[in-house]
Amino acid sequence: MAKQNEHDTGSFKPLDLSRIKTYSIKERKNLSNINLFAKPVLPTDGMYAFFESLPEILASANLRKVIDAIIQAHKNKRPVVMAIGAHVIKCGLSPIIIDLMKRRIITAIAMNGAVAIHDYEISLIGATSEDVAASLKDGSFGMARETAMAFQIASAKGTKENIGLGRALGNKIVEEKNKYNDLSLLVWGVKLNIPTTVHVALGTDTIHMHPNVSGKDLGESSHIDFKILASVVSELEGGVWLNVGSAVIMPEVFLKTLCIARNIGKKVENFVTVNMDMIQHYRPQTNVLKRPTQQGYAITGHHEIMLPLLRMGILSKLGIGDE
Repeated sequence: MAKQNEHDTGSFKPLDLSRIKTYSIKERKNLSNINLFAKPVLPTDGMYAFFESLPEILASANLRKVIDAIIQAHKNKRPVVMAIGAHVIKCGLSPIIIDLMKRRIITAIAMNGAVAIHDYEISLIGATSEDVAASLKDGSFGMARETAMAFQIASAKGTKENIGLGRALGNKIVEEKNKYNDLSLLVWGVKLNIPTTVHVALGTDTIHMHPNVSGKDLGESSHIDFKILASVVSELEGGVWLNVGSAVIMPEVFLKTLCIARNIGKKVENFVTVNMDMIQHYRPQTNVLKRPTQQGYAITGHHEIMLPLLRMGILSKLGIGDE
């Protein structure tokens, strides 16, 4: 058997690159060019200049498109709906959202049950979000009685009066005259007459462990909110849907309300969807950005940074604060 040469390449010989066809770089279409680059502005130039200085590339380009879409919807008096998960509230962003509600930029709020829990607790004691790891050890996690009592009273009333859980809970907080009411999304929903719907998934929230809480009342009042949100979504044409920090529940709720709107003959085709989260999960990507529309934008980052940034972009583009 012949000894193999250590430099032998087997049956493959080096390809002759002399046949390669080239072209001038001046003829090439490029995805990045200096017209899209960032501009180093100064703090004294103001927030509008800052947002205009962002590179028109990838995420910053998408952020500017989202801001423009919200402003366009606002000017055209079309809905801008924010669906939120609990982390948004725990990060201290209620004042940011409330400000946008007061300015009629956000026209509806949809939340899961945990958001409503944190919202109520903030209104009552100015704090929320217990240490789960510590309280789980002795089974005291989620056993605060005031929160469960408030939800039971509100859910029963929301069902009886056919106003839904969100409005009933907002009414209750207003009636209680809690010390920190000005930081409650549900309260401002009542004050501004803005839909604030609560979408409960039974078994997922702390209040579901309490003996005085009725699944029947919670389910029925939340189902009324689902139908209220379906009414909101049926008018979403030309508007914007923002999913902020909800990985499962709110994307699923949105898809079903959209299906209802189209099923009854409402035109809901041209609208913008946005998913803002620290990680881009499957359901928001699929049920918010891809299936419903061709204008879906993913904005990835921490809520405590991205939501204030989004608000400042909107206000600066509207010229608010320039006077």
